[in-house]
Amino acid sequence: MWGLLLALATFAPAVDVGLGAPSTSVLGLASPATTKVPAPTPHSSPAQPSAGKENGTSEQHVRIRVIKKKKIVMKKRKKLTRPTPPVTARPSVTTSPSGTLDLPEKQEPDCPPLGLESLRVSDNQLDASSSQSFGLGPHRGRLNIQSGLEDGDLFDGAWCAEQQDAEPWLQVDARHPTRFSGIITQGRNSIWRYDWVTSYKVQFSNDSRTWWGSKNRSSGMDAVFPANSDPETPVLNLLPEPQVARFIRLLPQTWLQGGASCLRAEILACPVSDPNGLFPEVPMLGSSDSLDFRHHDYKAMRKLMKQVNEQCPNITRIYSIGKSHQGLKLYVMEMSDQPGEHELGEPEVRYVAGMHGNEALGRELLLLLMQFLCHEFLRGDPRVTRLLTETRIHLLPSMNPDGYETAFRRGSELVGWAEGRWNHQGIDLNHNFADLNTPLWEAEDEGLVPDTVPNHHLPLPTYYTLPNATVAPETWAVIKWMQRIPFVLSANLHGGELVVSYPFDMTRTPWAARELTPTPDEAVFRWLSTVYAGTNRAMQDPDRRPCHSQDFSLYGSIINGADWHTVPGSMNDFSYLHTNCFEVTVELSCDKFPHENELPQEWENNKDALLTYLEQVRMGIAGVVRDKDTELGIADAVISVDGINHDVTTAWGGDYWRLLTPGDYMVTASAEGYHTVTRSCRVTFEEGPVPCNFRLTKTPKQRLRELLAAGAKVPPDLRRRLERLRGQKN
Repeated sequence: MWGLLLALATFAPAVDVGLGAPSTSVLGLASPATTKVPAPTPHSSPAQPSAGKENGTSEQHVRIRVIKKKKIVMKKRKKLTRPTPPVTARPSVTTSPSGTLDLPEKQEPDCPPLGLESLRVSDNQLDASSSQSFGLGPHRGRLNIQSGLEDGDLFDGAWCAEQQDAEPWLQVDARHPTRFSGIITQGRNSIWRYDWVTSYKVQFSNDSRTWWGSKNRSSGMDAVFPANSDPETPVLNLLPEPQVARFIRLLPQTWLQGGASCLRAEILACPVSDPNGLFPEVPMLGSSDSLDFRHHDYKAMRKLMKQVNEQCPNITRIYSIGKSHQGLKLYVMEMSDQPGEHELGEPEVRYVAGMHGNEALGRELLLLLMQFLCHEFLRGDPRVTRLLTETRIHLLPSMNPDGYETAFRRGSELVGWAEGRWNHQGIDLNHNFADLNTPLWEAEDEGLVPDTVPNHHLPLPTYYTLPNATVAPETWAVIKWMQRIPFVLSANLHGGELVVSYPFDMTRTPWAARELTPTPDEAVFRWLSTVYAGTNRAMQDPDRRPCHSQDFSLYGSIINGADWHTVPGSMNDFSYLHTNCFEVTVELSCDKFPHENELPQEWENNKDALLTYLEQVRMGIAGVVRDKDTELGIADAVISVDGINHDVTTAWGGDYWRLLTPGDYMVTASAEGYHTVTRSCRVTFEEGPVPCNFRLTKTPKQRLRELLAAGAKVPPDLRRRLERLRGQKN
């Protein structure tokens, strides 16, 4: 994933710049013979041709078709074109005499993706005429696949044919009779090279030996489809006529001058029935749960949350923690047997999704989770009932609603890898929290922790609270939410990979790109990460291939965040250092924005993991710290565990939760004005949490302070002690 960030430093944000047509157009208006694409200069975006001295303007007649209310009108107009250096091309490109293609009236895809991006199409279903290297083999020709750090390794960012290949092709075996309806293409993902196909043909076969092409309806000749004008923007082409076949081939016709024939693709395809029974049945993506499996924009999300609230009013509450930059509310669904109040001894947990707006799966999983918990509670499911009666759950499905609306408008296949990731101000919310790691580590290096500088609940730096600080409203809303509710456990749902990463996310060595940087609670975080990864079906699939350039299955599908790539200002690190909450990041799927028909399977992949992870809040110790005389709870008492340089504090009622792996611990409770108390607490493998309560006695100084403040007489014992202290001072 982090290769994206390096790529963005090279490329400007993706824009729709044409080969005579927008990047989302289904078919071009001019033949590739008249389409010219220059090689980009190092100082310009590859999507924007640089004008040479010889570039003037010439006049050219282009015949276009205008479709209006089913009436086809042929018009001629003058179009100014700018001659540019030619692209590398095969000598023979067959187009219609008029240079036009018959456009179908319906321009919306009517078939879902075949599954190149989501990896449902396996590597051995992809073939090619040639490949420059294994890392640029046909198995890399998948939409949105990301490259490794180095070109030439085993994980390059596209399929690329050999330079001398005169007739390159990329082939997909659907394995079943399939109705092919469209193709989406991208260029090569690389920070070192510019490679993309600018036009291609399409062929079909039932046996991979006899092939027929997609025809232009007006001329009957092979159709030539416009492809890409930059490396990242997905381009959709619908076929003039859908074709039923088993195999499909993409045959590049032209590509960027100085580059290679490279592309990433997704195929739009519907399975068809096999009346002869020659092929096995296509496995269906589904779930037995009766839930709303579709993508929800902001309006639909609000409506769904309201429906859940109306169906389960006794266990749900909807509230807002703030607004986005564009004024959309950040809605939270609270689920508990006593919604709206913190119950003494009941831990608070949360799920946050949609921090990156185009990583849409987490949003839908939380909407599905709230429906599921409501339905199962009404059915009397004992697991769900216990979860809701012993835990207060908060679900924030969309932390970045502005970014999601941008991604949603583009659609699940055309949004690309980056569009919608940031909020409306262009801020990456996962780098926008205060960096508390640096001041903590500097204090540790100077030996000031924990005597002078605490190892927990670090305050916000002064620079972060200044009026001109670049802090997104969405970030501030979540920070105030964290400060208001004593969260114990959280997970931040992302997409684009299959792995669970845990703090620290920022490397301790300055400027290090990656470095193992564990927290004092490394054992707890590894446990939490393993619980989610171990109960996630996709992460536990022994046959799954890596999403992009790293095989996280070799490490149990978990990784220390900083050992993957450094993220200063992450929500995970901030949550751990500023509050009591332990938080991990779950990368849910290789596909950031799965198609709607894949949501049932994604729900089944994650359902048990979502529930099991919430149940881990019972792991460790919990209790109440009380005043021994009044039996009232003591707020902000500090709970320290010997050998772990990270403390937690009690909530306003004196209750606390301390996540710990099984073992024997010496635990100390301390509070201002009280004598500290230390006791032994044993955490077992049985269901917890283990009770570990404390009663603290006020110090004489604190008792005297309270008596004097109340105007009461000083007891004789305290008066004599005070006189002795004064005498010693004199």
